[in-house]
Amino acid sequence: MPLRSLLALASFLIALGARADAISYVDEVQPILTQKCVACHTCYDAPCQLNLGSEEGILRGASKQPVYDGTRTQAQATTRLYLDAQGEQAWRQRGFHSVLDGENGQAALIKRMLELGRSQPLEPNAKLPDNLDIAITRSNSCPLPGEFAAYAQKNPHGGMPFAVAGLSDGEYATLEQWLEQGARVSERALEPNAAELRQVEVWEKFLNAPGARQNLVSRWLYEHLFLAHLHFEGGEPGHFFQMVRSRTPSGKPIDPIATRRPNDDPGTEFYYRLWPVQGVIVHKTHITYPLSEDKLARIEELFFGDDWSLDAVPGYGAQRRANPFETFAAIPARARYQFMLDNAEYFVRTFIRGPVCRGQIATDVIRDNFWAFFQAPEHDLYITDADYQREATPLLAMPGQFDDIGDLLGLWRNYRDKRNEYEDLRKDAYADAPAADWSHIWSGNDNALLSIFRQYDSASVRKGLLGDIPQTLWWMDYPLLERTYYQLVVNFDVFGNVSHQAQTRLYFDLIRNGAEVNFLRLLPARSREGYLDDWYQNSGKLKMLLDYTSVDHRSASAIGLTGRDPRKQFAEQLLQRYASLNARPDPINRCTGARCYRDDLPRELQHVEQTLARLASRPAGGLRVIEQLPEATMLRVELSDGSREIYSVLRNRAHSNVAFMLGEELRYQPRLDTLTIYPEVLSSYPNFLFTVKASEIDAFVRQMEGVADAESFERIVERWGVRRSHPEFWRYFHDLAEHIRETQPQEAGVLDMNRYQNL
Repeated sequence: MPLRSLLALASFLIALGARADAISYVDEVQPILTQKCVACHTCYDAPCQLNLGSEEGILRGASKQPVYDGTRTQAQATTRLYLDAQGEQAWRQRGFHSVLDGENGQAALIKRMLELGRSQPLEPNAKLPDNLDIAITRSNSCPLPGEFAAYAQKNPHGGMPFAVAGLSDGEYATLEQWLEQGARVSERALEPNAAELRQVEVWEKFLNAPGARQNLVSRWLYEHLFLAHLHFEGGEPGHFFQMVRSRTPSGKPIDPIATRRPNDDPGTEFYYRLWPVQGVIVHKTHITYPLSEDKLARIEELFFGDDWSLDAVPGYGAQRRANPFETFAAIPARARYQFMLDNAEYFVRTFIRGPVCRGQIATDVIRDNFWAFFQAPEHDLYITDADYQREATPLLAMPGQFDDIGDLLGLWRNYRDKRNEYEDLRKDAYADAPAADWSHIWSGNDNALLSIFRQYDSASVRKGLLGDIPQTLWWMDYPLLERTYYQLVVNFDVFGNVSHQAQTRLYFDLIRNGAEVNFLRLLPARSREGYLDDWYQNSGKLKMLLDYTSVDHRSASAIGLTGRDPRKQFAEQLLQRYASLNARPDPINRCTGARCYRDDLPRELQHVEQTLARLASRPAGGLRVIEQLPEATMLRVELSDGSREIYSVLRNRAHSNVAFMLGEELRYQPRLDTLTIYPEVLSSYPNFLFTVKASEIDAFVRQMEGVADAESFERIVERWGVRRSHPEFWRYFHDLAEHIRETQPQEAGVLDMNRYQNL
């Protein structure tokens, strides 16, 4: 046996024999799972639904039934951790099998998976075997204990951690001993501190106060905050809460009501409660929302400052779900819209990053990068014109409440026609209203301007205007914002069938079109048709004829743009006018002079950004390395003082249009792809990581500029890339989340590596 192997064996045996006392699940086992397993095993896209972010998840075990199945004809039972069942036996009755118990003399699945992974170590920082499928679309067999031998024979590299650098000797020894000791799992529930408990009491008292008006407002607030990770002023770092409906009142243990959707009938008397979020916080589902005394005062001002009445609290049902504008009509629309505007980033995150974990059902309807901003409430006719609101409200109903596959086409046409009737009504109403000018754009706080970046089946949202001026912009009013939220968050059922998901996707296409067309009202009438032709090229023109309404090419804009490219001129003026509202100077991607770096940087980092700017905002036709890059690459730059900066290198794929559900690759325009380079982690799902010393940045960029084919790109990967097999993969990977913790502490969470590619 080689000396290195002997030393490794000796180290392992020493580690294994060093402990005779009981291994603590909370203090020793869960940290290992968090470090080496949670990056794949959380949320609905966890392989085999095995969620290793909490004791409840590991006790629940695994299931052969995937959550993501775009072909199922029937909706399947929901399997939401902590909500749909509590306790190991309850999950067994729902078809989950243990990964901790042996069967018929066979060792526990988790033990055998770890042994298989350890028996097939990867070659350090080498590419994975070509026949090893690591795509998130792969079919996981999820073997039972009696099926494991056949699984191991067929999948020699199918052990855990899967297709990535494995456990250290000490980590493996700890888990081995824990399993030998019976794999005892204990719970350390999150305990709110005194300040949090006081605020929980205040909020629960408010939400459950008597009266019809309060009942309706609390219901609306719940439907808009059920997905949030709520945090309090003065709260402990890492302490978050979620709003639930419970059978029990404040002061009693929470007994959650597990309806399929948050706007389904709870079926019994209930109370709104704030429930501590348990388990490891993962970035992809960590959508934060602040609660405070000021926030409560703001809600009371918005929703109860005006005198409005309510004859009867509306019930539940499909029609109530389909049209929240009718359901909550008694609440002043101004209050509802302003509440959403106050924290617009949160709401856009919910439908961009929301409940689906794997979001292509929503993301393939949007461009790879665009900016979003909002219509001022005082210039939104749905809010200011009661007659218009009454006429528009019945037309704002949304599909997806019925999932009969045989009636999919009929359902779609019905809701499409309603939406188009609304668009015609809207077009005529705004043609008679004062022309839009800068005062029609909401600028109330730093949520007013947002940037969205899509990475194929996921996306991210940031305050401010990041990246080069995009091809499209969205101008959202209240009906657009609310419909998007209900369609993609409240009413979306990740466990639903193909009909439900198709209706969701098709209607979101109409919403996107509405936001783009609304933006065109700000541009000169003569320019609008040209931009539509650019956004809806080739097959997009057919979609315009079949499913969209005509656009107003006559009504004037009051902004007064006169250049040859008014879209660009508008964006430039937007950047200037709203600079104080977090419009974000972005000299790497929008370098207009000799200085292509941020202010107040040390000289070494100035040079890094000046050099990286050579790669930004250049079309792939002149920068061929873009063809080799995945959607979201992270660049870790090590400085001479031992610090580091992390940049996101995002590939913005160009499309002839994004108007169809299928065949997206047929609409790619790869020679028009560009890169956005920004000093933040702008994805929950890194696709690859480079680590480069600042002193080597010139060589790195020069080689990137010189890439002509896959072979020349692979030389860059060999020198600076961190492959899944890299001995220090986990240190580098988790350093990305540490960067978020340093710069945005409330937003920190474990990142997902399911999409980390084999470059």
